[in-house]
Amino acid sequence: MQLDLNLLTVLDALLEEGSVMGAAERLHLSSPAVSRTLGRLRTVTGDDILVRTGHSMAPTPYAVSVREDVHRLVRQAHEVLSPIRELDPAEMDRTFTIQCHDAVAASLVPVLVGRIQRLAPGVQLRVLAENSVDTDDLRRGRVDLELGGGGPDLPEFRSEPLGDDRLVVAMRADHPCATGLDLASYAAQPHVVISRRGRLTAPIDDALAAQGLRRRVVAAVATVSTALQIAARGDTLVTCTAILGRPLIEAFGLVARPLPIESPAATINCNWHQRYDSDPAHAWLREQVRASIEEITAG
Repeated sequence: MQLDLNLLTVLDALLEEGSVMGAAERLHLSSPAVSRTLGRLRTVTGDDILVRTGHSMAPTPYAVSVREDVHRLVRQAHEVLSPIRELDPAEMDRTFTIQCHDAVAASLVPVLVGRIQRLAPGVQLRVLAENSVDTDDLRRGRVDLELGGGGPDLPEFRSEPLGDDRLVVAMRADHPCATGLDLASYAAQPHVVISRRGRLTAPIDDALAAQGLRRRVVAAVATVSTALQIAARGDTLVTCTAILGRPLIEAFGLVARPLPIESPAATINCNWHQRYDSDPAHAWLREQVRASIEEITAG
């Protein structure tokens, strides 16, 4: 039998008010409408629910026995359909998973962890490395946020640009090009390309080709840290982002010089699944990521 769950709302009002008129006023309905619903309740339950005693009505033993259960069910249904959207970060107990490449992890995550510990000490953060291939981790809920340069194509995902990061060229402090880097010398030097898929070319190669130049790529590696470690041990150049790459560039004792050719800045994107659009805790996490990027950029 298919039940009309709206009957519970009327039943709860009838048992609380003890009269058809009182229930009607409480529910902003007419008395005849509530009377008709009481008739349906009597048919469904096989019980009178309320019976007249003089000038008032009294609940039947069955009605008394289910009063608390009915009230609890109505309250729970209201909580499900009208969730509380207010959030107290200090009371939050949740684990978030972020996936990003190592430059984001090195620059953003320390700032983000510091903010979260100050504002929400009960929150834990899991930071995963980028995969070499695309996965369905966002769709499956195994990852809350993806941070990096790419954005999802499917409409079930959301993407928000957090800012732009210009490209620079990292090299040893005593590299021959450290005192000056023009386009010809940039193309003439050996290069390490950063590519999670192992690609040996990048958009910068198209810009070079337009100038009739071609650089020599000696290796493609998945992480910025590996590329910079190679640069620290030889004459290779690494083209990477200035702001997010700064902590790793400094950690390896390298210097950064301007890229000697016009190239679009790299966009830092924050990607998530649409299921989290209205989740207050997830929205709070996204706000902390934005604030952390602003803090890094300002610094």
